[in-house]
Amino acid sequence: MHNKKILITGGTGQVARPLAESLAVHNEVWCIGRFGTPGTEAELQGANITTAHWDMDDTAPDAYRTLPTDFTHVFHSAFRRGDGTDFSETIEVNSVACARLMSHCRNAEAFLFVSTGAMYKRQTLDHAYRETDPIDGVADWLPTYPVAKIAAEGTVRAMATTLELPTTIARLNIAYGPGTYGGVPMLYFERMLAGDPIPVPLDGQNWCSLLYTDDLVDHVPKLWAAANVPATLVNWGGDEPVGITDCIRHLEHLTGVEAKLTPSATTRETYPFDPSLRSAITGPCKVGWRDGIHRTLANFHPQRLRTQPVT
Repeated sequence: MHNKKILITGGTGQVARPLAESLAVHNEVWCIGRFGTPGTEAELQGANITTAHWDMDDTAPDAYRTLPTDFTHVFHSAFRRGDGTDFSETIEVNSVACARLMSHCRNAEAFLFVSTGAMYKRQTLDHAYRETDPIDGVADWLPTYPVAKIAAEGTVRAMATTLELPTTIARLNIAYGPGTYGGVPMLYFERMLAGDPIPVPLDGQNWCSLLYTDDLVDHVPKLWAAANVPATLVNWGGDEPVGITDCIRHLEHLTGVEAKLTPSATTRETYPFDPSLRSAITGPCKVGWRDGIHRTLANFHPQRLRTQPVT
């Protein structure tokens, strides 16, 4: 993409920051947020990104007064996850923020809302979820999160049609790679380093569709190009189903650090996607998950990688 004016929310996060920095090379990119972590705003500005302070909670009539209205593309990934109990507030904050942001940017060429696969009704651990599968919003590890995403999706669908704003809703799987913290695989590796137990299912293993940073960045312009009215809905993950236990064992293989896998009735559930629709929109991914894990470790923990091949 060249010479576009792009608005990104959640620009300090694992997903949006690498995207913002990549797009800023040839486009005018704005990131809005609270910038609570010291130094992050200055780092974005140093990457030729314009920043503006914005809080999803702000419902004041002039909350968007200083924000331009001539953005050509919007990437909305900021989200209030909630504390697991505050359902009403979490739904309110996210749904209102979606509606106000879309209203403000109603003249954009395309709007992309980042949703989640955590809303799907749980089937077998290795079931490859399609966009047409049923949803129920049940997640024991953080109950408010998928429920609020369902509510926000409803708002985004309604606003897309009402405003005639071409929109894509991309249900994200697990994004990982160079970024702010490396994604879920690096969270697991931090637990391995600390010697903490990692809950895994009593039988079998959780599966997911890991999406590496480079592929994520490559997909976004194509997801914008697929925006439509009514909104386009697509599962957004990698090409390969990846077992979480297999991923952790690969971390062990690459580093020699032991993982304490603990069978448990409650785990951080993950969902593998059927990539057919996404692949038709974006084309195939370029980075396999094993290579991606190695690259991510090399970025965050280079000293932990074995210097000699493991036999």
